[in-house]
Amino acid sequence: MEPLLIEGTAKTPTVKFDAKDGVIEIKGRSIPENSIEFYKPLVDWLDEYSATPLGLTQVNVQLEYFNTSSSKCILDVFKKLEAIHKGKNEVIINWHYEEDDEDMLEAGEDYESIIRVPFKMIEIVE
Repeated sequence: MEPLLIEGTAKTPTVKFDAKDGVIEIKGRSIPENSIEFYKPLVDWLDEYSATPLGLTQVNVQLEYFNTSSSKCILDVFKKLEAIHKGKNEVIINWHYEEDDEDMLEAGEDYESIIRVPFKMIEIVE
């Protein structure tokens, strides 16, 4: 399965989804003009990956900021990961946030309360 690599811009995050390592990364800002269009390849990739996932899938999310429409799309990505987790495969979501960014910590906690996948809150100390 081919990795999914999307170079980040001022409005979209860097995306690295790698099936052979079982590592999924989303980093940067997520304020695309069309969130659904931007996130569709990520959800499609996870659909394909979920057919034969690795025993452990590690998810690293390090977003500086995301808008409301992105938050729904990120939830869709997490729901795909939840399905993989329910299929008796280990999934860990590492939610990175800046040490003084209460909003981003809270966003991670909100996702954690919705999605039945283990979350690790990781503070980035500059």
